[in-house]
Amino acid sequence: MGFGSDGPLNKTKFDGPDTVQLDHYLYTIKLNANRMIVGTLRGFDQFMNLVVDNTVEVNGNEKTDIGMVVIRGNSVVTVEALEPVNRT
Repeated sequence: MGFGSDGPLNKTKFDGPDTVQLDHYLYTIKLNANRMIVGTLRGFDQFMNLVVDNTVEVNGNEKTDIGMVVIRGNSVVTVEALEPVNRT
């Protein structure tokens, strides 16, 4: 079961009057085991599996660029929109 013809993890906008494009924002995603990442949300599915691009893992003052990742939904504790992303 997906979100249209694009498949379950590719849909990042909704149809209707309150259309939202999720990839216009930078997100902080807190994971279990006190892990945290920051990146651009590209997609999700009904299990809250996330596809995150331009991902940076934050561990105290240390930041590690890890690129595009798929996060299993049961690992997600919170998702917070930070700021709009400048698109070029």
